[in-house]
Amino acid sequence: MTDRSPLFTPFRLGTLDLPNRFVMPAMQRGMCENGSPKPELAAYYARRAQGGVPLIIGESSAIDHPSATIQPNSSWLTARTQHAWARCVDAVREAGGQMLLQLWHEGAVRNDDDALSPSGLVHPGKANGRAMTREEMTAIGEGFVRSARVARNVGAAGVEVHCAHGYLLDQFLWHGSNVREDGYGGADIADRVRFPAEIVRAIRAECGPDFLISLRFSQWKEVAYDAKVAADPVELERMVTTLREAGVDVLHCSTRRFWEAEWAGDGKNLAGWVKALSGLPTITVGSVGLDTDVMTTFIEGKNLASRIPEAMAELEARLAVGEFDLVAVGRALIGDPDFVRKLECGDRETIRTFARADLGSLEWDTSIIEEAHRAPA
Repeated sequence: MTDRSPLFTPFRLGTLDLPNRFVMPAMQRGMCENGSPKPELAAYYARRAQGGVPLIIGESSAIDHPSATIQPNSSWLTARTQHAWARCVDAVREAGGQMLLQLWHEGAVRNDDDALSPSGLVHPGKANGRAMTREEMTAIGEGFVRSARVARNVGAAGVEVHCAHGYLLDQFLWHGSNVREDGYGGADIADRVRFPAEIVRAIRAECGPDFLISLRFSQWKEVAYDAKVAADPVELERMVTTLREAGVDVLHCSTRRFWEAEWAGDGKNLAGWVKALSGLPTITVGSVGLDTDVMTTFIEGKNLASRIPEAMAELEARLAVGEFDLVAVGRALIGDPDFVRKLECGDRETIRTFARADLGSLEWDTSIIEEAHRAPA
C-alpha cells in the first residue's frame, strides 16, 4: 500500500478532517452493564483509533424511550448512561479519533408482545406487537432527539440514525413492513421516509448545523435478505433527496457484500448510486476483507476466509473514480485492531483474520431472525 492509495487520502466530512477513508461501524461487543458501556468498551474503541481508524461509530444504543429494546446486553443513550459514553468519546479523542454515537430502536424485531412498529409487522405475513399510534410516534421521535442531545453533551462529533437491517426506522422505509394509511406508509416511498426524515430534521434543529448526522440504511433486512426499500433508482432518488433536505450529512449504505452491483446494467454498488443521486458523501460497507457476509457468520456460524488483496484493489479502484467516499470495516477490525495501520505500512501478511470465535459470548436474541430464514418443513 503506497501513500498514493485513495484509501489513505484525507477527506473532510462536515467539520471533521479525516486523514484516511476508514470508518469503524457500529458493532455490538457485549461490554455494557445495565445499559452503560464498561471501561473495557472505551478501551476497545480507543484501541481501534490508535490502530489508524479516524472515525469510530459507537454500537447501536437504544434511544430514550422505554419501547426501544429488551435485549439484555444492549446499551442505552440516556442521561443515566451519559458519563459512561463520555468516557468512550474522550478515550477515542485522546487516541486521535472522533466518535459518532448510533441511535437505535428495535421495533417489531423486539421479541415480545409489546413491540411497537409502523404496522405490527416484522415482514410480510409475520406479525409481532402492534402498530404505533401517532402519539407514540411523536414520543419516540422525541426520544431520538433526547438521545442526540446526550451525544452532543458528551462531546461526540455527531450521531448516526439507524434506519437499517429491519429495525424500527427501517420498518418505516420498507413497504413489506409498513402498510400505514395515514401519510406515513404504504406504496409511496415519500410517505414511508417521512418519519425518519422528521426525526433527522428535529435532531438538526436541536443540535445545530455543525453536529454531524449520519444515517445508515440498507435494502436488505436481517429477516429478509432480498428486500428492497427502493425498487429502482427513481425511488432511491426520492428517498435520499428527502433525507438530504432534512439535514443528513452522510449516508451509510449497508450491503452484505460491497463489491456487488445494486442493479443490473450498472456496476455501482448501493453507496455509489446514493452518492450519484443525493450529492452527499457516502460510506460503503459489507464484508470488507472477508469472503463471508456478517449474517452468515452471525446466524449460521460458518467459517470465513480473508480476501484482503482483492478487497483493497477493488476499493481503491472505486474510490479513485469517486463512486463513494468512505469505507466501513467491521469484522476485520474485530480480528485485528491494527488492520488500517498494517495496510498503510504494506504489512498485510501480519493482519490477523477475523474468526467466528471473535464474537465471543455476546448474547443477542436472534429468534425472530432465525425463524425468518428457517427452511420450510
